[in-house]
Amino acid sequence: MASRQLRTLERGILCVLIGAAVLLGPRFLQGTRWFEMVAGASVVGWFALVLGVALIVVDLVQRAKARR
Repeated sequence: MASRQLRTLERGILCVLIGAAVLLGPRFLQGTRWFEMVAGASVVGWFALVLGVALIVVDLVQRAKARR
């Protein structure tokens, strides 16, 4: 079960990083052709960010239950 928790935590961290990159990307990509593509993906960025936080919370709750 420890490997599952590790995977959940890793997936959560990756989702948070992807969400943050998509949301912060347009600030750093102004003037490039990538700006329009990344700027239109803000809904995807928010979804990835929320999903990542949820996965991290699930992992923390599972670890707390396992310690009892």
